[in-house]
Amino acid sequence: MSNSKSKTKVTRRGFLRAQAAFAAAAAAAPMPALAVATHEKSAAGVDYYDKLGVQTFINAAGTYTDLSSACMPESVQEAVARAAKKWVHIRELQQKGGAYIANRLKAEGCCITAGAASAITMAAAACIQAANNCKPIDIPRLIGTPKYPKNEIITQTPYGYDEGMVLCGAKIVVVNTLEEYKRAFNENTVMTNHENAAETVKIPVEDWLAVAKEHGVPCHLDAAADMPPISNLWTLAEKWDLVCFSGGKGIRGPQSAGLLLGKKKYTDLANAMLPPVEGVARGMKVAKEQLVGMVAAVDWILAQTDESLFKESNDRLAVMASILKDVPSVKTRVIVPAVANHYPQLVVEFDPKVIGATPREIRARLSSGNPAIEINPHTGATKASQGVDPMPNALVVTAMLLFPGQDKIVGEQIRKTLKNPKSVGSYDPAAVPIRL
Repeated sequence: MSNSKSKTKVTRRGFLRAQAAFAAAAAAAPMPALAVATHEKSAAGVDYYDKLGVQTFINAAGTYTDLSSACMPESVQEAVARAAKKWVHIRELQQKGGAYIANRLKAEGCCITAGAASAITMAAAACIQAANNCKPIDIPRLIGTPKYPKNEIITQTPYGYDEGMVLCGAKIVVVNTLEEYKRAFNENTVMTNHENAAETVKIPVEDWLAVAKEHGVPCHLDAAADMPPISNLWTLAEKWDLVCFSGGKGIRGPQSAGLLLGKKKYTDLANAMLPPVEGVARGMKVAKEQLVGMVAAVDWILAQTDESLFKESNDRLAVMASILKDVPSVKTRVIVPAVANHYPQLVVEFDPKVIGATPREIRARLSSGNPAIEINPHTGATKASQGVDPMPNALVVTAMLLFPGQDKIVGEQIRKTLKNPKSVGSYDPAAVPIRL
């Protein structure tokens, strides 16, 4: 097998040399007429959403995965497009991109991941590897066995991303009280995991961190949507051993990328497990375009201020509120959720009996209108969630992702729908699931 591998390497090397020579010759040759025409058509752009029959919409909801998160700013789009035109050694780009971001965000280390959920997996894998002193290829196949028994991760509440840790061979230990938490630590504990947007938090964060520190166990924080404030990108990494952020939410990078920030000891291990290395992260490839996109997005977000981002949102929400001010029974106000998606949102309260439709019916009709508009899933909510009070008789509208002029379009479409609920689209309760 070793001889076979050696031959493969020589063949690849020769292939790459031949490709380089071919590329140089091709660059020097004139472009054929057909190629010129194809290039010009490509430069003009093809709307593949239209070609594929994929519905587009105005996003007045927020950076939800179901809704394809944020659109990247122009500077990030340009960086991604430029990155697509050249080849690089992916490992070098991963390492240097991560080091650049770590420096800009004042963190010890950074691993650019395939989204925030992937970052949770990488955090767990790094902590398991550190505790067991095993190799990446041993995760998960030998984790939890007598050879590598350390695999317990303590969480305060079970949530949808536990599976990302279970992929690494982790055993999830759920605790509900501080006493349970203290008793849960043992020789097989490798990490604690905390979600910043957890619905029920019974153990104060300071106690959570202090107890883990006493046991010498690293703490990971899932802060996927917890930016802004922009300063969270470094203050949380100073407080926690590891913290993950989504790339496609407030940072405004590629949706399929994320950041794992924190102690270099662990981010180095995470980086060393990324593709093309075989192991638990082999299917979590981050392409060169997304790696560069995350670097460019960090540069972009650090050029902004919380004040400017909030002013832009508040100005747009004010436009909508003014359009809706004379609709019967409607009252508007602006809220900012306490945790996650921490940006201004317009609450449009009304009497369903006066309007002739419920908030969720209005939301569904907006979604099927022309133009189609998605509004925040807290609309019509009967329970508090992620720092937002119940909104049983209200629409919730977000402006942070809107392009110039779309605030007026959204306001007018909401007004039209409230004044005549049957005039826009049709109501199908199953068509617009409530997914936070």
